[in-house]
Amino acid sequence: MLIKGNNNFIWGVASSAFQTEGAYLEDGKGLSIWDVFTGRKRKIRNGHHAHRATEFYYRFEEDLDIIYQLGIRHFRFSFSWPRIIPDGTGAVNQKGLGFYHRVLDACQVRGITPWVTLYHWDLPQALQEKGGWVNRDIVSWFCNYVQVCLKNFQDKANHWMVLNEPMAFTGAGYFLGIHAPGKRGLKNFIPAMHHAVLSLAEGVRVIRSYGEQHLIGSTFSCSHITPFSTKEKDIKAAHRFDALLNRLFAEPAAGLGYPVKDLPFLKRVEKIMRAGDEIRMTAPLDFIGIQNYTREVIRHAWYIPFLNGKPVPAHERKVYHTVLNWEVYPESLYAMIKKFSQYGFRQVIVTENGAAFNDTIENGKVNDDNRIHFLQHYIEQMLKAKEEGCPVSGYFVWSLTDNFEWSEGYHPRFGLVYVNFETLKRTIKNSGRWYSDFIKRV
Repeated sequence: MLIKGNNNFIWGVASSAFQTEGAYLEDGKGLSIWDVFTGRKRKIRNGHHAHRATEFYYRFEEDLDIIYQLGIRHFRFSFSWPRIIPDGTGAVNQKGLGFYHRVLDACQVRGITPWVTLYHWDLPQALQEKGGWVNRDIVSWFCNYVQVCLKNFQDKANHWMVLNEPMAFTGAGYFLGIHAPGKRGLKNFIPAMHHAVLSLAEGVRVIRSYGEQHLIGSTFSCSHITPFSTKEKDIKAAHRFDALLNRLFAEPAAGLGYPVKDLPFLKRVEKIMRAGDEIRMTAPLDFIGIQNYTREVIRHAWYIPFLNGKPVPAHERKVYHTVLNWEVYPESLYAMIKKFSQYGFRQVIVTENGAAFNDTIENGKVNDDNRIHFLQHYIEQMLKAKEEGCPVSGYFVWSLTDNFEWSEGYHPRFGLVYVNFETLKRTIKNSGRWYSDFIKRV
């Protein structure tokens, strides 16, 4: 178990509740916004849903056995808010609590340290019907949920991540509408953004009230941003994208406020801010979790509102990329560790890094050399940053198993473990065995 100040490096693997658990309405669980969103036509590739997912709900012992077999001693996973409190507020589901007690107990028996993410995008649908993240009341709803979790699990878990990628779930879910709950426009995004910032900070304070033994962080999606050319317009567009994708949530947490100077449209948040919000936005984190996969190359585009720029896709630039058209660019992780180290948090942990390729199983084996090379080079860049003095203290591969990947369904396979989605049989990929050997050597 990690104790604050311990210099032992953390090597782990990650997953999330909605993407793996299945059992979507069993044992008293309520509907989440993703349960509803996946039921809409043409929202998810191939019409996939996560009703069954990888059945972690029933197979968690098997998956934890695999983690133990691989010699991985740190497992990041999330609690499902609607499994614990089906309506978001009010009655607590004892069977939901029981499930997570069993998972935590199974981790302890195997000597695996649990790292719990409290919110990984599966908002209770009952709260969305009241406005979801657009409604300021969500700050108190979320704090109540965090209190329920700490009250019940504080003796079994003391590594916590408050929100998973707030830029992703507010931007894709409340501005672009391509993720649950499918809302669009600044009228939804601005309040969702602000309430997520407040919920992160207040959630940290709730956990802190349960004792100093808890190590508290939150995770932020990030990509190294570079301009398409040396033209001033491209450089300025890249700067705006950096403010949006990398700084928008991290800087308020660090006490720096919103990057309004670089993103003037954020001034609209002043209409919904209340007295004291600027102070309340600061999140006293022990660590900042960064989730990096790629970089974005930005080109000026006058017709794109607010940003006047757009990413140039990897395939158009003819660079090596994954099945999601994400460029394989290991230097991005180094750059992001450097960037986020500047915010002054005690530790930086890479809470997600990995790649999706067209994995196939032949003769019971998955020869995913491309993923091995990906991990090798990204880890090299991470260790380079560590050697240069950055306070990076851990690394989690995304993900343990192939799973449901949001709007992309089951098409992208990120796992160290191959899952046959018909039989749900697990097969450790060569990359899983490589990672196992690597962490035993370092």
